[in-house]
Amino acid sequence: MTNLKVFALVVGLIAFYTLLANAIPQIQSVVPEELTFSTDVTPEQLVAAGEQLYNGAGGCTACHGLGTRAPNLLTDEGGAGTIGVRCAKRVSGKDCKTYLHESLVDPTAYVVEGYDPIMPVMSRTLSGAQIWSLVAYLESNGGEVTVTPQDVASATDGGGEAGGTTGGAAGAGGGALAGGSTDPAQLIEAATCLACHSLDGKGATLAPAFDHVGARRNAASIRAKILDPRSDTTAGFEAMAGIMPPTFGEQFNAAQLEALVQYLASRK
Repeated sequence: MTNLKVFALVVGLIAFYTLLANAIPQIQSVVPEELTFSTDVTPEQLVAAGEQLYNGAGGCTACHGLGTRAPNLLTDEGGAGTIGVRCAKRVSGKDCKTYLHESLVDPTAYVVEGYDPIMPVMSRTLSGAQIWSLVAYLESNGGEVTVTPQDVASATDGGGEAGGTTGGAAGAGGGALAGGSTDPAQLIEAATCLACHSLDGKGATLAPAFDHVGARRNAASIRAKILDPRSDTTAGFEAMAGIMPPTFGEQFNAAQLEALVQYLASRK
């Protein structure tokens, strides 16, 4: 009789967590489509791909172009012209291509005066080819496109800073973030959450702190916010609405998402 009870309990727990995993809502995340270029890719092809990323799944327009969260890129700012005009003048000794690439893969290396360091490390969600196509598109806005097929090939082969993986955000889906770990600390670091949020005295104050999020939101509310950042906005942070990427539903697998949700909900 005892064995039957234990068996029934085990089956019940498995059924419960299976239902829970399948009940987690998945939003229609706009994940950047991986790019495959031939060895003779043209500047025009790179620019077209970069433009699509910039205005779509890359999420660039959530901050750039507003002139409040991040610098305007496609229009003049402070009389310095569009980004293709001013990019080579940002950092002494760095040409436009080098500066733009670094801004995407190591955004804290140089932060434009007057703005906060909220730019995420884009090489965590975009592949090397996607990174270089964005560079080409930004260069084309007022400047000369100097990205070459060799740059793209090097990144695709893993030789570039942004080329460690070729899957981009699509490759990050299914748990590639944090190597598939369900450790909340590793997930928070991999998703660069502390670029905007704070936790235990670390991070930024651009978005609500994680320290007592469980007192403000229950697990269901936290889960919905991660999956659909535009579902609601915490009072006092209306100016930052729309900055959180809408791709975490694809970047976390169900186990990772639930581990992070339960951790945050426990922060009372």
